[in-house]
Amino acid sequence: MKAQSGIEYMMIIGFVTFAISVILITAYFYIDMSRDRIRINQIETLAAKIVNSAESVFYAGQPSQATVTIYVPTGVESIEPTGYDLIITASTSSGVMKRAFTSKVMIEGNINPSQGSKRLVIKALSDKVSIIQKLT
Repeated sequence: MKAQSGIEYMMIIGFVTFAISVILITAYFYIDMSRDRIRINQIETLAAKIVNSAESVFYAGQPSQATVTIYVPTGVESIEPTGYDLIITASTSSGVMKRAFTSKVMIEGNINPSQGSKRLVIKALSDKVSIIQKLT
């Protein structure tokens, strides 16, 4: 009789442990997905800010310029203005993500991909826009 109740107790503890493990693993998975979604939204925001400012400054004409502040989230490996595209490479929980954000004007310059706030000076030239990162 004592052995049967001991086995039943171990079975209950086993089921409870299994249920808690499944819940924790599922929660961890959804937390990673949420972090990635937030990171992707931040990347889209910074790209839109750069592209919109570049187009605005270019259409205003030379010697127009604008200073914008962007926030680079964790995991961003590179931000490369290449011609009419702003290519951002970032690491996510599912691998490396590479996105191109298209501009109507040619963009050139260098942006440091390290995490944090950056101040960029966006200058209109005769045929393109130049991005210069200010030291803060």
